[in-house]
Amino acid sequence: MICYQQERFAAILTPLSLKIIGRRSLNMNKSLSITMNQAKEMFAKVPEITLYFWITKLLTTGMGEVASDYLFENLNPLISAPLSVLIFVAAMILQFKVRRYIPKVYWLVVIMVSIFGTMAADVVRVGLGIPYIVSTIFFIVALAVVLIAWYSKEKTLSVHSIFTRRREIFYWITVLVTFALGTAAGDMTASSMHLGYFSSGLLFTFLLVIPALGYRLFGLNEIFAFWFAYIMTRPVGASFSDWLAASHSHGGLGIDKGIVSLVLLIFIILLVIFRGGSPAKGVEFNDEKERAS
Repeated sequence: MICYQQERFAAILTPLSLKIIGRRSLNMNKSLSITMNQAKEMFAKVPEITLYFWITKLLTTGMGEVASDYLFENLNPLISAPLSVLIFVAAMILQFKVRRYIPKVYWLVVIMVSIFGTMAADVVRVGLGIPYIVSTIFFIVALAVVLIAWYSKEKTLSVHSIFTRRREIFYWITVLVTFALGTAAGDMTASSMHLGYFSSGLLFTFLLVIPALGYRLFGLNEIFAFWFAYIMTRPVGASFSDWLAASHSHGGLGIDKGIVSLVLLIFIILLVIFRGGSPAKGVEFNDEKERAS
């Protein structure tokens, strides 16, 4: 009789215990998964892509273009070039040292990449005497090589996945090459194709709108749309800033390059302070969060 009661009690207790253990295990797995992905989100090193991101990006491209020209024209190139490289390297070191997205650090790097990328494109064209069409093709090939290497290593090109050191390195190399490519392409249309700065700005603005509409209306691949638009922001910002600063004889408004650089820098600083944005959420975080809920 006692053995029978013990067996009944065990038969009732065992499924109940397994159910409780199973629920606890499931809750622990969900909590662990969310915690790990929250850590990835916390350590994201790039901003979420918003309208203010694109506005700030456009301003940095224009500021970098005219600031590079201003430094080159008003300082000895033997001083301005090494100084720009030094600040660029210091900004990159600072960016890699921080553990999360910090707006003022991130956008300082973008500004310096803009200036350095402009100098790199100008060295290829002016220093080496290579035509803009050749330099544009060169930077297109360089960008393709970087993106292929990035994808082969990481299996993603999404900016929402920049939470490892290697991905961050690939990201900044890609950004640097896109700035150089955008500079070369903008100069090619303005000078070699004789469109002028303002017309070039309108042309690349049209090209910039294409991926945005494609993504919003026709489901264009998000990653392709982002990088295509990112490349186009460079010649858009650079063309219009050159139009503001170029002399009347070159089809511009003739505003002092130092003033244009300063005004754009002030707008950038205000946007970074008040609309610096939050870290980009990792793709893994969003997927796990949906599954956990």
